[in-house]
Amino acid sequence: MLADAYIIHQVNRYDIHGKRIFESNEKYYFEDHGIRNAIVGGRRDADIEKIIENIVYQHLIRSGYTVYVGLLQAGEIDFVCSKPSGERIYIQVSYIVADEQTREREFGNLRKINDNYPKYVISMTPLVSRNDDNGITHLHLRKFLVEGL
Repeated sequence: MLADAYIIHQVNRYDIHGKRIFESNEKYYFEDHGIRNAIVGGRRDADIEKIIENIVYQHLIRSGYTVYVGLLQAGEIDFVCSKPSGERIYIQVSYIVADEQTREREFGNLRKINDNYPKYVISMTPLVSRNDDNGITHLHLRKFLVEGL
């Protein structure tokens, strides 16, 4: 009912290797963060990753992408995005990429995708300017929201 009322968005999972959409185990993103905060209650500093992921999702939808959550055999890709023109991109979202474990989690999953579509990691890591890590572009969240990809 919440999806029908446009309060939340239901996002299906997409098998990247099998190139098919799953019709179960969806993820949900809120249309309005105020409603989300009212439901989960108060200040929740531990939810910063989910909030940033929701913001990136909303921006992608408003930029004309169809968005899925990607599935790999050994992990998840936050977003598999496509446009009717055939353009496709893969995006991982993280709060801060500060240590090697986080870097490997975010960049490593994207390295496992064996195609030539653009791959991005979007984070709030301080002092990140658009840089490249073996074909994966790391963008600061603010730059992504203002300038796009």
